[in-house]
Amino acid sequence: MDFELTKEQQQIKDEIARFAENEIKPVATEYDTEEKFPRDIVEKAAEMGLTGANIPMEYGGAGYDTLTNAIIAEELFAADPGIGLSIQSAAFGADALIGFGSEAQKEEYLEPVATGDAIMGAAISEPDTGSDVSSVSTQARKEGDEWVINGNKMWITNGSVGDYFVVLCETDPDAEGRYNGFSQILIESDRDGFEAEKITGKLGIRASDTAELILNDVRVPEENLVGTRGAGFLQIMQFFDETRTGVAAQGVGIARGAAERALEYAQDREQFGQSISEFQAIQHKLAEMFTEIEAARQLTHKSAWSVDNDADRLTELASMAKEKASRVAVETADEAVQIHGGAGYVNDFDVERFYRDAKITQIYEGTTEIQKNIVARELLGKGMA
Repeated sequence: MDFELTKEQQQIKDEIARFAENEIKPVATEYDTEEKFPRDIVEKAAEMGLTGANIPMEYGGAGYDTLTNAIIAEELFAADPGIGLSIQSAAFGADALIGFGSEAQKEEYLEPVATGDAIMGAAISEPDTGSDVSSVSTQARKEGDEWVINGNKMWITNGSVGDYFVVLCETDPDAEGRYNGFSQILIESDRDGFEAEKITGKLGIRASDTAELILNDVRVPEENLVGTRGAGFLQIMQFFDETRTGVAAQGVGIARGAAERALEYAQDREQFGQSISEFQAIQHKLAEMFTEIEAARQLTHKSAWSVDNDADRLTELASMAKEKASRVAVETADEAVQIHGGAGYVNDFDVERFYRDAKITQIYEGTTEIQKNIVARELLGKGMA
């Protein structure tokens, strides 16, 4: 059993760390404060192949596996979660095209994302539905050779900056079976009837664009259907092992970023005539933080390896990794603020931002409670009803 990164993975890790140090860290507070999408940094990241990291090489991407993408996520999120998410989510929804899209769709939509000429998104959640994906109410009806889509989508990453979205719609309301009436359809943001309203005032990840989509008689050609009609729900389910592993890697990065800043502060800050790192209470906090981060990282890497090798227990491991890493992110950020004391309560120090950013990892791609349900279901041998 080899726990070491390959030479290529270590080189990628080092390259991303340099990019993060030079391009992300100096401007992270600015983009967070202004709630501004970091388009210039995303474009620079695209030149390094980061926006197309998971896109196959034949479509202009880097074709990295899940483990390498997890390594990239950790480095980006350790620098800044909001900008890190903006970079990694530029290809959000690409998995649907890679796995189920037609050759024409892959050629038309994937390469612009990989080169940084376009930004993609996936639209699943709605104002009245969150974890219950099977309850979406956005309707797509067939009229001649077109789909006509009506509905609202909520909390959509890249919603107001994206060029096209893979949208989960109900196409067959009378289909038998709870999960068989949904399809994924590509919608370009310049279509008539497409409207995006940017969501501001978020607790964290403020540099990442989030919006509500309003779809009012949006018409797209029938060839915009992704994969098989009526299979949209099952298509989405197939990628949760990978995406949840990705969120686990984000959690590891957030935790590491907060812990490293706390370690540095503890060594610099003096109280009672000595560095606060000399106090056993602070030493214990740091020891626990870094131990938990290492445990979360190893579980995340095991989950990533399992996805890449289609190993047993991968669904269970992905949910375990997401639950563990997101909890470690929240707890570590909390302790980092505590170590900073009053200084950690203002945005003069990065830990204030990490504290706010960490929480989202326990919410998106399935809440903590959903992850525990999945792990329990797997342990008890109960399939999806």
